[in-house]
Amino acid sequence: MQMTVTTTSWPINGSFTISRGSKTHADVVMVELSHNGNIGRGECVPYARYGESIEQVLRDLKQLQSQLNANTTHQDITQLLPAGAARNALDCAWWDLQCKQQHQSIWQLLDIKPTALTTAFTLSLDTPEKMGQAAKENQQRPVLKLKLAGKGDIARVTAVRENSPNAMIIVDANEGWDIDLYHQMIPQLVELNVAMIEQPFPSTKDHWLDGLVRPITICADESCHGIESLATLEGRYDMINIKLDKTGGLTQALALKQAAIAQGMQVMVGCMVGSSLGMAPAFVVAQGADIVDLDGPLLLAEDEEHGFEFDVSSMKVMSKRLWG
Repeated sequence: MQMTVTTTSWPINGSFTISRGSKTHADVVMVELSHNGNIGRGECVPYARYGESIEQVLRDLKQLQSQLNANTTHQDITQLLPAGAARNALDCAWWDLQCKQQHQSIWQLLDIKPTALTTAFTLSLDTPEKMGQAAKENQQRPVLKLKLAGKGDIARVTAVRENSPNAMIIVDANEGWDIDLYHQMIPQLVELNVAMIEQPFPSTKDHWLDGLVRPITICADESCHGIESLATLEGRYDMINIKLDKTGGLTQALALKQAAIAQGMQVMVGCMVGSSLGMAPAFVVAQGADIVDLDGPLLLAEDEEHGFEFDVSSMKVMSKRLWG
């Protein structure tokens, strides 16, 4: 089995705020595994929030080339790399290769009957006026996800609600609130019919949630990476956001989903800004999820060939020509 590692920079449709920075391109790493004429592909997005970079991911993957062979399993891949972007690309490429070698789709391998999914559509952090205008332009979308920052957030959510009265609204605080702000905002967010709040506090301050009344579903993002995270989230969060770049691939994402549901937690499946190739394995995990946030391709000016087809925010089941 041979591995090829490349980088791609997908242009974003306009400007999109990622965490606390702004980018015009989504920088991704793609892995190709080839064996007996079959090629499996996987994509990842190195994320600076977790200390990752394109250079580091390339280095980690290229150091593994001599350790991969035709007998490599997904358990081996879990042992070769820690959870993160590099392992995500390698693990997803491995799954894609297995599908091709066994002449089965990912749905057959996992015994899943796939359905189309409705994804949230993200509105970037901006002024209330601009976010309200963006909501008006996207009022046909059933789920809107708002990037927030703390100060001025109620005005932002109000502007969106006024311009998109029928949408389900979820908000991503990006670790930007404190307890006082939480108490101030919760009654107003309830009135605005906000359905979910993602990561209100810094991941190092999960204990701030102890004893807090949660009239709105609270979802862990930066605080949740793999199964080992669940022990500290129980009783504090109602939902977890599974991203394959955090779990380190499809293998562990599926295991995390199963463990979270068994623990009584709701599941959201999210993504970084990337192409349809990166969304495809996440689409597998998202089957049956409570909230789906896989709008990465909708934010790109260009996308992977044979990428997802969208009907507004409805994602059709991907073609085998894309992945799996």
